[in-house]
Amino acid sequence: GQWYRRRVREAVVSTQSTGQNFSKMFDITIEDPNSTTGDKLFVHQNSWGLSTRSIGVMVMVHGDDKGLVLPPRVAKIQVVIVPCGMTDANKVEVQAHCEALEKSLCKAGLRASADMRMNVTVGWKFNAWEQKGVPVRVEIGPRDMKNQQVVAVRRDTGAKVTLKNENLETNLQDLLNTIHDDMYNRALVERDNAMVVVNEWKDFCSNLDQKKIILAPFCGAIPCEEAIKKDSARTGAEGEDEKAPAMGAKSLCIPFEQPGDATCEKCINQNCSKKGTAYTLFGRSY
Repeated sequence: GQWYRRRVREAVVSTQSTGQNFSKMFDITIEDPNSTTGDKLFVHQNSWGLSTRSIGVMVMVHGDDKGLVLPPRVAKIQVVIVPCGMTDANKVEVQAHCEALEKSLCKAGLRASADMRMNVTVGWKFNAWEQKGVPVRVEIGPRDMKNQQVVAVRRDTGAKVTLKNENLETNLQDLLNTIHDDMYNRALVERDNAMVVVNEWKDFCSNLDQKKIILAPFCGAIPCEEAIKKDSARTGAEGEDEKAPAMGAKSLCIPFEQPGDATCEKCINQNCSKKGTAYTLFGRSY
């Protein structure tokens, strides 16, 4: 599951053990290695997939009130070049410079595009590309051409930096890498701040009501998970927020990185006396 700033858990990557259900349905077999008469066995299968929900999660994790904020490595356009301050006297020269820069950046392996439209204002272009989430906007005007520089604007923070034309391709790539790292780290901090470790049931529901995702010791038994989901659901009792999510918590995954030894703790289900087998991530469905 993925966790984003609205503190809603989304299932992105799904893994299911389908057993022999589909192999029996479609007659998918293998030779039984223990048979001397050529007997067949129905195979056991599982499925795994990264769905298009991941696109929605990306929008919700990184987007802001201005629109999309795309990570550089998945953005169709990484750098948009916008000519500025053009007059009838310098228009041809500025446009030619922008087009040449576009070709240079593309040749260097960057996904760049020059916005040469003349039927909209510069401000309109700025707003349009911000909505589309392009990671870096490069502004070039007559003064920048004279000083052999460009102004690069980050979509994620709005910060501006002046870059010299010398080694511009390398410096823009470095900037894109910095944006990638910063976006990842901000999202990681936000997720970690929303995740808590809980060892006792009395703390489970209160953290769940605070829209936290919870790491708790869990024995792995299906009846226990069903009990956890039922007991953590809102009942509509007096004092509860009627608009708050009412569904109970369910297990999301067992993280590879464990916060402790779950076998030393009792299963989080209040009516289970077994020890946990692993710390399991629980979250409320919306």
